Amino acid sequence: MKLHIGGEEIKEGWKILNAQNKPGVDYIGDISDLSQFQDNSVTAVYASHVLEHVNQKNILSTLKGIYRILCPAGNFYISVPDMDILSHLFISPLASKEDKYLIMRMMFGGQTDQFDFHYFGWNQQFIYDFLKQCSFSDAKRVLSFDFFDDTSNMRLFGAPVSLNVIATK
Repeated sequence: MKLHIGGEEIKEGWKILNAQNKPGVDYIGDISDLSQFQDNSVTAVYASHVLEHVNQKNILSTLKGIYRILCPAGNFYISVPDMDILSHLFISPLASKEDKYLIMRMMFGGQTDQFDFHYFGWNQQFIYDFLKQCSFSDAKRVLSFDFFDDTSNMRLFGAPVSLNVIATK
């Protein structure tokens, strides 16, 4: 099974886990509690702009939970707002007030509902360090995954605003 956490786009071969009961959602749940899935039962986990919604004190246990459900040599496809890039864009003299407001919402969440708040700011150093602590054997940054039409591919002023990483169990 391939698991799309936080997703809404229905795609053949993928099951959707979402905190909200929306059309196409196969499992209701939270990325921080994957107890409904057995050990080594998922070949791929995809989470685009979800991990920043996890409380800081739960980051390690959440990543360990993803590691637990992944099959050996399974991949975790992670996309998070890239705080390094967003910080540079925010202070750019080219950014208008409207641009800065959009960037701020990418940093802190859109806050459109109870789930849309960011608790953690990610950059490449942080994500690699946490993945290593959770026993992932390899992590590499990529420009795009090309799985879903989502925020992982978003650009602002030509710069990718997402940090996209493939981590291997």
